[in-house]
Amino acid sequence: MTSKKKEKYAQILDAAQKVIAENGYHGSQVSRIAKEAGVADGTIYLYFKNKEDILISLFQDRLGDLVDMINASIRETRTADEAIRKICEIHFTQLEQNVDMAYVTQIELRQSSLDLRKAIGLAVKPYIELIEHILEKGISEQTFRPDLDVKLTRLLLFGAMDEVVTSWLISGRKYSLSGQVDKTVDFFLRGLK
Repeated sequence: MTSKKKEKYAQILDAAQKVIAENGYHGSQVSRIAKEAGVADGTIYLYFKNKEDILISLFQDRLGDLVDMINASIRETRTADEAIRKICEIHFTQLEQNVDMAYVTQIELRQSSLDLRKAIGLAVKPYIELIEHILEKGISEQTFRPDLDVKLTRLLLFGAMDEVVTSWLISGRKYSLSGQVDKTVDFFLRGLK
């Protein structure tokens, strides 16, 4: 994709994130996304097959960015404990700073059809695998219990962070999401050791 096409693609995804966060997936028309992006309706279809494709691409793009950010950050950590803390810090901080992304990734996933949730699940997979690698590192460095069920534990960690963010949104964001990092990580580490 040329840089101009990449820019237009990102512009459409930004608009989709805003429109879906404000109106919900089912209440968001492609024409509204196009208007928010400042493009003609037909332009959307040069980049995406349909509205479902836009939502799936949005998850792939935003979660891909989050995983890249976490990967870069955990390269600087020495232990699995530090890596778990970094994941939680970045997850909570990024979603707190980008409330539209939080609404789309937390609320819309639960309201989508089974097929759409499966496709979005594929976008989440690299994030789950990242957590799995950190758990394996913790076991190999003898920081985490050797009897951990890594496949189950990776889902429990991701699911716990997911639920903390969802509860924060549902509460009307009445408290600091990033302020929940220490207690969340303390809980995780107690269970992992």
